[in-house]
Amino acid sequence: MSISDIAFLEDLETIVNERLQDPTQGSYTARLASLGMKRVAQKVGEEGVELALAAVAGDKNEVVDETADLLYHLIVLLAAQDLRLKDVCDRLRTRHAGT
Repeated sequence: MSISDIAFLEDLETIVNERLQDPTQGSYTARLASLGMKRVAQKVGEEGVELALAAVAGDKNEVVDETADLLYHLIVLLAAQDLRLKDVCDRLRTRHAGT
């Protein structure tokens, strides 16, 4: 993974947060969030299951597609909870330091 890949995730997170704070017409992100946390959480679960099934099937292209979907929906869920990817990274660093 390159620095530009990480920067893209940060850019995506910024876009998601902007769409939640100032919803634009036709925005999937805003529409999903307007359905509430239960629906956002369901989407995370659905995408996680689809990723697991793609992995079992051994379809690498589908694994990449489903991982992208899961990452996006995780970012939406985090933003809706007023959390950021940095919060997750901080927790992972803390856990790693204990090993």
